[in-house]
Amino acid sequence: MPKILIARLGAMGDILHALPAVTGIRAALPDATIGWMVEERWSELLAAQGSDTAGGAGSRKPVVNTIHYVNTRLWRSRIFRAGTAGMVSGAIKAVREQHYDIAIDFQGAIKSAVLARLSGAAIKAGFVTPREPAARFFYSERYGRVGEHVIEQNAGLAAQALKGVTEATEIKLLAPQLPLDEAAESWAEAEILRQGIAGFALMNPGAGWGAKQWPAARYGEVARALAVHGIKTLVNAASGEEALAQQLIDASGGNASLIRCTIGQLIALTRRARIFVGGDTGPLHLAAALGIPTVGLFGPTDPARTGPFGDKCVALRHPESQTTFSHHKETEQGLLKITVEETIHAARWLLGGGRG
Repeated sequence: MPKILIARLGAMGDILHALPAVTGIRAALPDATIGWMVEERWSELLAAQGSDTAGGAGSRKPVVNTIHYVNTRLWRSRIFRAGTAGMVSGAIKAVREQHYDIAIDFQGAIKSAVLARLSGAAIKAGFVTPREPAARFFYSERYGRVGEHVIEQNAGLAAQALKGVTEATEIKLLAPQLPLDEAAESWAEAEILRQGIAGFALMNPGAGWGAKQWPAARYGEVARALAVHGIKTLVNAASGEEALAQQLIDASGGNASLIRCTIGQLIALTRRARIFVGGDTGPLHLAAALGIPTVGLFGPTDPARTGPFGDKCVALRHPESQTTFSHHKETEQGLLKITVEETIHAARWLLGGGRG
């Protein structure tokens, strides 16, 4: 059986966009050894906290056999300090010791392509048009993009790169398998009980950059409307997004509260949510991956490529929005034209089963 290395270092949404393809690889090649190079802070998307980094797959680590931690942020911050070269070489040595047959770079960045190249794998596969064009020079095999959504493109890359291995077995686009962390599941149950909520919505007012952030106070108005249906709102906020969360809570009329949790706990909590409302950010894609009704609010990024993926998802985007990856701080003007009423209507439609 082949030994396959995945290079997708981060971040949350991007890992979740690669996970359906790797879930498909696991289904097509159940006896294959699959390793994944990932930034340690995102590892709970692949394995429950406390799981062994090596060994067989299971409910706590459903897709991969081995997780290879990298910390490129730390490496860059101390590039000239003693010991950094040792950390980098140690991480690469651990990968090379696995003797992978093929490395597939779903990230398309120079750093991920270099790590795939240094893995020792005989075949280094990636897109012919990677996100950072120079990355393609580190691949031994390059493949075109199949489909419009990045999830479809990742599945297409996996199918093409492994065609000689899978032979008659098709790599299908499957719902991603996420780890089941018993401790996190217990925490979620206890937290819901503590909050005294039956049905709840999750909202995430933050985003990777300001242009993708719908005004937090508008989320609060949506929370007010959901409360009419007996649905309270839990607000997820990353470090540094506390002010946004408070704006949402203040506008909700007492119908929203802040939730602080690890990634594993967020997975467990999201599994129990009635609906998710948020912008183009990791928690949105987590909700879609788990099959939770999801309303995505899009501005500078195109939902046709990176929107919530699934039949329980609605992506709202104003016609005036222009696709750009320039990380502006101010909310994109087209995103501002998505109204509270439109968002409430989409949420109610999903809560009603998406009928009518």
